[in-house]
Amino acid sequence: MERLHAYWRYEYIEAPKENENSSETLFEDLPKRGDDEANYILYRTKFCYLVLNTFPYNAGHLLAIPYRAVQKLSDLTSDERLDLMNLLAFAEDLLRRALKPEGINLGINLGKAAGAGIPQHLHVHIVPRWNGDTNFMPVVGETRVLPLALKDMWKRLKSFIEL
Repeated sequence: MERLHAYWRYEYIEAPKENENSSETLFEDLPKRGDDEANYILYRTKFCYLVLNTFPYNAGHLLAIPYRAVQKLSDLTSDERLDLMNLLAFAEDLLRRALKPEGINLGINLGKAAGAGIPQHLHVHIVPRWNGDTNFMPVVGETRVLPLALKDMWKRLKSFIEL
């Protein structure tokens, strides 16, 4: 049997999954922490922010998140919806320039039954895709192989924002 070691992932196994001492969701707390690099926040707008997913489906997997916790798109104001859509277009352009994916998945899971990990705070997944990026590892081995550590991915994407 072959073994794949990803020692850098251990810090995420031990990380708290929610802010246990607060009624806030992780997505409300994250932008208040003050260190965007440590928290993988790439970009902020008036109503939303863009962050690397710390449990990615694929290398470069981003989340676009409104600052305000809402469960449904219809709970966002018109300004927040417009800002979120503009942020998605920004994220698409960023990924295309920085990683050159052959496709991009955008996804919103509304509610726990739909797969939302934090159902009380709407967020949009932006996942870069390449032909052949799905192989036996996630299907048979229940393992994802990511070619770049999150810290390095953050630096790479951030360098394309500051151009």
